[in-house]
Amino acid sequence: MNPTALPPFADRNPLGDISILHVSVLLRAAEAEGVNVQELARRFHLNEQTLTSPEARISIPRFMRLGHAAIQTCGNTALGLRMGALTRPVDMGLPGLAGECTNTVGKAIQTLIHYSLLTSRNSRGTPTAEPEKRLIQFYSIQPYNAFNYFVVDSVLSAWTQFLRTISGHWDVLERVTIEYPSTGMDELFEAWFRCPVQFGAAANGITVRQDIWRQDTLQAQSAMYDKLTLLCDMEMREIQRGWTTGDRVKSLLTPLFRGETPSLETIASKLGVTPWTLQRQLGSENTGFRELMDETRKQLARDYIRETETSLSEIAWLLGFSNPAALHKAYRRWFGISPGEHRKQFRATQ
Repeated sequence: MNPTALPPFADRNPLGDISILHVSVLLRAAEAEGVNVQELARRFHLNEQTLTSPEARISIPRFMRLGHAAIQTCGNTALGLRMGALTRPVDMGLPGLAGECTNTVGKAIQTLIHYSLLTSRNSRGTPTAEPEKRLIQFYSIQPYNAFNYFVVDSVLSAWTQFLRTISGHWDVLERVTIEYPSTGMDELFEAWFRCPVQFGAAANGITVRQDIWRQDTLQAQSAMYDKLTLLCDMEMREIQRGWTTGDRVKSLLTPLFRGETPSLETIASKLGVTPWTLQRQLGSENTGFRELMDETRKQLARDYIRETETSLSEIAWLLGFSNPAALHKAYRRWFGISPGEHRKQFRATQ
């Protein structure tokens, strides 16, 4: 599937999807740990055609289950670090290659973050860069469990490996912050990142050393950087082409739910329009803010129930309901069945 032919926004996996390039890194790391990756790929219906198509994507829940299965098989709960160590710029797609060609390390990692949508889309948010602080952050994916610890590990370590590759230096970070609590591997993580690592932090992120941030990259090539970023811009436009105002509202709602109900004013501010203008634009699309919020919750609730092991209380929090009872009531209205029974039905069909 070509990125220019991505399905309409409404038809994509509500929880997000990830490039097969990242899946290949996961399988490479698992194989390095002694896992029979051919069997693992068969279990998750990953055929050769999918694995060799750089445009192919799989859902975020499927990626998490794949990683969890690999960890269960090899017994290495720090598999995410092995993934990071084996990640090359080419494994990050066009953004990785473009970043490798730019002139400074700081600009390179910012390029990677700016075009992250080309290789990963998550309903929880997008990575961010704060150049003045030399800080790169990965969005929260709490609640944390055995299915998603490795995701944080692999992202932060892949960014670190990217910095090492383009700078030629091993010690590239000042500090690492990880949102989930310590799992007893603090020394291993500090040895791998070669800097202090804080678990139970307010956010997931890496802070780059000042001298590294300003350093020239080893593969700087301005003409190729211009060429590759032009391609990245073209693909970004194609991915977002056809997004309605309603689509943009839905993409903003999900990261804001988390224990509360976002307001029309908040979403309008993020879109850079007045609340009245947003209402008018949605009205021209024959929808409204409340309808979009309900539809978004419905889609996400179904996928959390079908695709994950997330508890009902956690799902209620993730969707901005005041308590599990409120989720239960809404779920029955949407599907005519309780969320617990619906999950049993999904499991039975699998």
